[in-house]
Amino acid sequence: MAGPAEDRTPLRRIRVGALQYLIRPVASFEQFEDQVTSLVETAADYTCHLLVFPEYFTLQMLTLGNVKRPIIQQIEDLARQRPRYVDMFTRLATRHRMHIVAGSIPSYGEGGCVYNDSFFFNPKGEFDYQGKLHMTRFEREEWCITPRVNFKVFETGLGRIAITICYDVEFPEIARAAARAGARILVVPSCTDDRQGFLRVRYCAQARAVENQMYVIHSGTVGSLPAVPAVSLNYGQASILTPSDFMFSRDGIRAEGVPNQEMMIIGDLDMEALEESLHNGPVLPLYDSERTPLKVFSPAIVAL
Repeated sequence: MAGPAEDRTPLRRIRVGALQYLIRPVASFEQFEDQVTSLVETAADYTCHLLVFPEYFTLQMLTLGNVKRPIIQQIEDLARQRPRYVDMFTRLATRHRMHIVAGSIPSYGEGGCVYNDSFFFNPKGEFDYQGKLHMTRFEREEWCITPRVNFKVFETGLGRIAITICYDVEFPEIARAAARAGARILVVPSCTDDRQGFLRVRYCAQARAVENQMYVIHSGTVGSLPAVPAVSLNYGQASILTPSDFMFSRDGIRAEGVPNQEMMIIGDLDMEALEESLHNGPVLPLYDSERTPLKVFSPAIVAL
């Protein structure tokens, strides 16, 4: 994904918004669109360059149909909403001149497979997607979601950005590959039902910020839809995370929300400070990981 040539010069300071998105019943697609539109408009009022929605926030649309149908059929119904979802975000990104990571939505693929894809829209309305690479047990065993196999780094007017969807952030090799490809921002849309699941994602997101010297934007769902098993409970707290160094926020947290409340957090990313940390910080984990290949640490097997 790339805009016109003049848009590809990275900004020195990038304002980002991350949502704690309240899952609530909707009576029509238009009601869903009204909720999404109001959030994008709010981000535009605060002059955000990038807005992040959480994984599976689109499950809210399952309340449009028969929630008593088997869950696999519900997911297939939701996948059929993809064209309307893409059209909506294309218009919103263009109208507000904003980059939007639009959470995720189930998508049909080859051979009738269903994937969990996070769509990324730029201010020109162009888009691409990052598929989820690792399925949780619930996704694999209950929903029969198929993992994608390709990982992408997006070239944007904000610099290079990568997306690791929820569980994917728990695999450090993915974010490390993105950092080595020049990504300076990692986006983590997530959907977690309890505090333990949330903390697995949050702790790993913070670790990815430290070990790769990158900014990490974490967005999550909050609220509940008891009629929809996948989101009958949600535990979420959005955050904007930084490396741990003097030029960044205390505790490596640029901003974070109040857990389980509907809100948007907003923070500025200082890209010059990030580059300074990458080259002149007290520790250089990204550089040192390249200087000392992992094979040096192959374990020796010894008998006791």
